[in-house]
Amino acid sequence: MTLNLLDGKTEGMNRRQLLGGGAAIVGGALVATALQSQQAHGQEAPAKAAAPSAAPNYAPPVVQVQGGKLSGFRDGKISFFLGIPYAEAERFELPKPVKPWEGVKCAQIWGPVSPIPQLSEDTIDETVNPHRFWVENEHCQVLNVWTPDPSKNVKKPVMVWMHGGGFTNGSSMESFTYEGRNLSEFGDVVVVSMNHRLNIIGTLDLSAYGSQYAQSRYTGTADLVAALQWVHDNIENFGGDPGNVTIFGQSGGGSKVARMLHTPAAKGLFHKAVCQSGGGELYSEADPAKSIKTGQAIAAATLANLNLTGDQIDKLKAVPYPALLAAGEAALKTVAKDTGVRTLGWSVNPDDQYVTRDFCDWASSIPLVSGSVFSEHVGTLNKGTGKNEWTQKEIDEHLAAAFGDKKDALVAAFKEAYPHKKVQDVIFYALPNPRALAAKREAGKAPVYNFVFAYEYPVNHGITSFHTAEIPFVFHNLHDRQVRISTGDAPAGYALQDKVAGAWVSFAKTGNPSQPGLVWKQYTKADPQTMVFDIVSENRNLHYDKFAALMGDQGTFRG
Repeated sequence: MTLNLLDGKTEGMNRRQLLGGGAAIVGGALVATALQSQQAHGQEAPAKAAAPSAAPNYAPPVVQVQGGKLSGFRDGKISFFLGIPYAEAERFELPKPVKPWEGVKCAQIWGPVSPIPQLSEDTIDETVNPHRFWVENEHCQVLNVWTPDPSKNVKKPVMVWMHGGGFTNGSSMESFTYEGRNLSEFGDVVVVSMNHRLNIIGTLDLSAYGSQYAQSRYTGTADLVAALQWVHDNIENFGGDPGNVTIFGQSGGGSKVARMLHTPAAKGLFHKAVCQSGGGELYSEADPAKSIKTGQAIAAATLANLNLTGDQIDKLKAVPYPALLAAGEAALKTVAKDTGVRTLGWSVNPDDQYVTRDFCDWASSIPLVSGSVFSEHVGTLNKGTGKNEWTQKEIDEHLAAAFGDKKDALVAAFKEAYPHKKVQDVIFYALPNPRALAAKREAGKAPVYNFVFAYEYPVNHGITSFHTAEIPFVFHNLHDRQVRISTGDAPAGYALQDKVAGAWVSFAKTGNPSQPGLVWKQYTKADPQTMVFDIVSENRNLHYDKFAALMGDQGTFRG
C-alpha cells in the first residue's frame, strides 16, 4: 500500500487504508456532534476554529527508512509509526528485505498479525489483562516504533519488545498493556514491538524435503532476527541508537529473548536482554537429534493428514491456513501418542546450527535481567479469592491441607523471604526457577539480575501476581483507560510502576537496573540477591534451594 501524502493521491488503497480513512471521518463526526451538544446545553461554540495546519497531525511526521518514506502520527510528546514492514517472506521460507516503495507509506495503523488457532472462549485473566485482536495474515512481518524525537543523530536507547503467547499465539498489539507510548515518554527511549510468524507457519520442520527448507523450523525465529536487523539499519532515523538496543519479552517473549542469546545470526543486533516469566529453559540439556526427528515426524504426519506426499511441498504452500493448522494440530497429537509424550506443541529447539545449545560466545558480554511473578499460574486468579478474609483457624487449615507436616517449616522460610506478605500467601507462591539465570552467570563476565514481581492487585479481594501481571508496570501503562480499573487504580500501584519501569529504563540506558533510591544488586553464586517488587521493593536472598527442598515440584514455575 502506498499513500502519497505530498499530492493527496492515494494509490493501491486497501482495507487498512479504508479503516484509517473511516477513523478520520468518524473523528470529524464526533467533533461536529460535540459542538452541537455544546450549543444545545447553552454553551458557546468557539468563536473561531483553529487553522487546520495548527493541528498536531495536519502535517504528520515523516521518516526515511531503507524501503522508502513512512508517515506516522504525533501523540503529545511522542511520535509513533505502526505496521512498518521489516521483511517479506513466502510460506516456509526465510525472510528477505522488503522491496522499496514509491511515495510515502502510511504507518498509522496496526499491521497484520500472524494467524493463530481460532479462539473459542475468554482467557481467565481477561478482567485484569484485557486483550484485543486484529486482521490476520501470513505476511505479518511488521513492527511499530514510538519515539520522543524522530530525527537522526539523537541516539536514544532502544527497547525492543517480543510478545508472549508461546510460539503459537499473540501479537504486538494483542494486549493493551503492550502500548509503547507511555514507556517511550517516561524513559525518554525509543520503543519497538513486532509481529512474526507463529505456530505451524513459524516452526514446521520440512528439512527432510529439500535443502531449501533446511531452516523452515526457524522461520518465526528468523523473522525476529530480521526485525532486529531492521532496527539496526533504520532506528537511527527515529532518534534511536543502534549501538544501544535492549530486547525484552514476557512468557513466550522471554523465551524468544533467551533464544536470541543462542542464535549466531543475532550477533551485534542487541546489547542487553530482559526475560520476564520466560527463558528459563536450559538449552544445553536439549537433544537436537531427537527434536529434529520429532519435528520431521510432525511434518510427515501433517502431509499425510492432507493426503500429500513429500514431493508435493508446493501444494502444501497453497493449502488454506485453517486446513493447514488443523492438519498440523492433528499431527501433534499423533506424534505425541507415537512417541509416548503427553503433549507436543509448536516449539523452537536448538539444532546447534541456527540455534545452539550453548550460549553464543558473544553472549558472554550481554547483561541479563531475568525473573518471574509471585504466583504465575497458581495464584488467586486461578484458585479463587478470599484468602485475605480467612480467620486464623481457616489459615491454619488451608496451610495444613496444602503442605501437611511441612507447614511450619515452610511458613518460617516464607516469613524470612517475604516479611511483608501474609503467611497464607505461601499457598499461592510459584517458586522461581533460576537455573538458566545461573547458567548465564557462569557463562560470561556480564552481570545478571533476578527479580520477583510480588504486587497484589487490589481487585476482587486481592489478586496475587499472575502470569503477565508485571507488564503494565514495565510499560508504565497503569493510567491507560483499559488498564487503570483492572490494576486497582491505587496510589501504591502508580508508585510501583515508576520503580519497575524506571529499573527497565535504567538497564536499557546503562546495563545496570539500579535507580536513585533503589539499588538493584547482582545475582551471584556467593550472594544470590533478588529484587522483590512490591509495595515495599527491596533486594533479598529468597533462599530458592530451601524452598525447593520443602516444596518439591509443588507450585514451581519453570518458565
